[in-house]
Amino acid sequence: MSGETDRDLADQDLLVKIRGLHFSRGSRVIFEDLDLDIRRGSVTAVMGPSGTGKTTLLKLITGQLHPDAGTIEVDGEDVLRLDKAGLYRLRRRMGMLFQSGALLTDLSVFENVAYPLREHTDLSPSMLRKLVLLKLEAVGLRGARDLMPSELSGGMARRVALARAIVLDPMMILYDEPFTGQDPISMGMLVTLIRQLNDASRMTSILVSHDVRETTRIADFLYLISQGRVIAQGTPQEIALDASESVRQFMDGLPDGPVHFHYPAPPLAEDLSAQGRKR
Repeated sequence: MSGETDRDLADQDLLVKIRGLHFSRGSRVIFEDLDLDIRRGSVTAVMGPSGTGKTTLLKLITGQLHPDAGTIEVDGEDVLRLDKAGLYRLRRRMGMLFQSGALLTDLSVFENVAYPLREHTDLSPSMLRKLVLLKLEAVGLRGARDLMPSELSGGMARRVALARAIVLDPMMILYDEPFTGQDPISMGMLVTLIRQLNDASRMTSILVSHDVRETTRIADFLYLISQGRVIAQGTPQEIALDASESVRQFMDGLPDGPVHFHYPAPPLAEDLSAQGRKR
């Protein structure tokens, strides 16, 4: 009989495990006692209103930022205890699709995708070329390999960035608002690519987004974050049935609800009279 408990087996199924996470910027609390799990092989989405720390969460997972308290484990490793060399080794197993794409403007499409291979491997030129062309083929842009970033549309640039993010065959890829600024056709392509690449490569995907329709189409599991905490979690179908006011305001795009339109301020009449007195 195996000595592994159900809890041990459940933990093995987790690629990312976050417990009791606290993080602040000055006096502003971003996360307060946050717990979050990312299961292997899944597309897990982290959603919430703008300014809730979604991109900050990705930086914490990759060790770019350190929390005030709590633990972050990635593939069984405590990110906060890793030295610089250990952190770099772990990051090489992660792909990142930045919100801006972040292509190197002086390099061609081919060289942008080849860059991680040149930095982290000793592949022969012929093998490097084959790998780059295969990744570009996966995103439908093998024919654009000689173009410069300035010659690409926004959707094409995002797909080149995706090819670069997967060129080292990472165990996990992190998407930071991948649908921002995309036209409907490009957005549809990205949605399909994210799901197909995740399943074909058996990767794990963390998708940070506030695009409800696109994200719920491809996510296996959703976390909805607001005011530093997880306010809802579950499959897209479960979230769709959640009747809480905070969840419905975000998922349905309602103007009125717990998230206020106005930034906290004194009453308008008080502000106006104060300005009059100063003059």
